[in-house]
Amino acid sequence: MEDRMEQEIDLSVLWRGIQRRLGWIVGIALVVALAVFLWSRTQPNVYEASASVIASNTQGQDGVVGSALVKAPPLPDGAVFQALQSTLVIGPLLKAIQSEAAFSQAERSRLVTNLTRELREQKLKTINLTSRLDPSGNGIYTLTAQARSAQDAQRLANLATTALLDWDSGRALLNVEKAKAGFRAQLVQVEGQIAVAAAGSVERQTLITRRATTQDSLAQVSILENSATGVLSLLSAAVEPLTPVAPKPTRNALLAGLLALLLGVGMVALQTVLDRTVRSEDDLLAMNLATLGVIPRLRKRDIVFSGIVRAARQAGLYEAVGFLRVNVLTAFQHQLHPVLMLSSTAPGEGKSSLTATLADGFASSGQRVLIIDADLRRGTQAEVWQKFGQDGQWHQLSGQGGVRTSQEAFKNPANVQVIRTEENVDVLPAGPSVQDSLSLLNQADIGAALTLWRQQYDIILIDSAPLLALADGLVVGVHADGVLMVTEFGRTSAQAVKGAVRRADRAGLKIMGFVINKAERQREESYGYEYSPRTVAVK
Repeated sequence: MEDRMEQEIDLSVLWRGIQRRLGWIVGIALVVALAVFLWSRTQPNVYEASASVIASNTQGQDGVVGSALVKAPPLPDGAVFQALQSTLVIGPLLKAIQSEAAFSQAERSRLVTNLTRELREQKLKTINLTSRLDPSGNGIYTLTAQARSAQDAQRLANLATTALLDWDSGRALLNVEKAKAGFRAQLVQVEGQIAVAAAGSVERQTLITRRATTQDSLAQVSILENSATGVLSLLSAAVEPLTPVAPKPTRNALLAGLLALLLGVGMVALQTVLDRTVRSEDDLLAMNLATLGVIPRLRKRDIVFSGIVRAARQAGLYEAVGFLRVNVLTAFQHQLHPVLMLSSTAPGEGKSSLTATLADGFASSGQRVLIIDADLRRGTQAEVWQKFGQDGQWHQLSGQGGVRTSQEAFKNPANVQVIRTEENVDVLPAGPSVQDSLSLLNQADIGAALTLWRQQYDIILIDSAPLLALADGLVVGVHADGVLMVTEFGRTSAQAVKGAVRRADRAGLKIMGFVINKAERQREESYGYEYSPRTVAVK
């Protein structure tokens, strides 16, 4: 049962991979089909003409004297096909083509070149032979020939048929020639014996009679030479074709498009099978943790001009962030002033941007949020909120005066100032990059600091360093009430997620679940449904 479920999951993943790129696959197939269609229309026309011969493969007469007809011996299986690919037929055909004045010089040269090459390769394409024979070898052979014009195709088919029939007739003449050579040899022998025989002797008279008989047999054989016939005989000569057989642009385009479609689907399917990145909740099922949200990708142009927070608002991510916010609050329903740490497996997966966007979502619902940038190596919260374009005001978080960065605040949590970036959102930036960040965090009393600060906020969001890149997140995460793992759609590998979860478990972190960030818009829409306001017409 488990194997069957695993197979079904694999098939569903495969289908989703094909579905994601179906537009590209169809588009490329259409482009290939159009290109083949246009290319086919530029190719010269090819006409095909056919001639038929009948095979009467009955036993011919072995003798040549005393018969009015000399017939070639029966043809064994495959003899005609083999003869057509030999110089016995192609040789005379090439001579006939070269002497045929009706062919244009260009077509004559092309046909001779092609037939010569095909003869050497033993793969005839310009002419072709098919057969319909009974078990005894009797039936019909059809010889087809291709040329650039209808008239040339007809001529070539007839010339090839003539060359084939001449070869077959030549097999019968071969027996006649052998008989003539035998009789001539006998005459020479008899003439020699007559020359040495005594005049008037009985032996001489016998030899003279024998010579006359041999001369008579030689004369009969010479007469039969004109009546020699082969097994094959012409059934129908070739006629001029009306339409070309090639090119066929529509057929070629359909076949090329179908082939491109199949290749595209195959390549995408292979890529999907080999792709081990996170693309859906199914890819994270093996972790036994829930996926709390799927956040669609923002356009880079909007982020550059408007900043992360404003771009998220303008892109309509309220529902996606709202789902995530509700799921987080549900997980913390029995926890007052919770502390949530957001981390990832590697840099660039969008954890800092998601932290800011999630804080904006909490703030829009009236909840006070403190963002602590605990990524002391590459803190980005100050940059994220600076692009938001708000003139933040510093105010007191604890004590009087004091420090304004998280690296200093962890050392002296009693006197800290934070910047108000928007209503209900305060940020404690990381400050200048610290190389020995792990040592600083190990010396700080992070638990005491969070206990002091959390009473003033409904929730604290900690932006930490990636778990697989640094151990900083493991040190900070043990003081959080929950950890949210951010994965990037199509980039974060499932193996990396397993490694991060394993490392977090060993450190004692409470991982709540995952967020799939930067998802394709159509994939994100599949997790919800359309529920737009109803428009009421006013009369």
